[in-house]
Amino acid sequence: MKGIITGRDVLRHSITILRLWGPGTYFRCIYAMVTRRSVTFLQVIHEGDRYPMA
Repeated sequence: MKGIITGRDVLRHSITILRLWGPGTYFRCIYAMVTRRSVTFLQVIHEGDRYPMA
């Protein structure tokens, strides 16, 4: 992951991400880190818009 935040930032600020954006966004960030996808944090957040919760 690159851009606004890095993988290190995701790990360092995991509590904040979970509190503000929820576990879905956090796990998408972790997935992007593990798969080494080249995305920004805003793209990860936007991905959640495609899969609304019921």
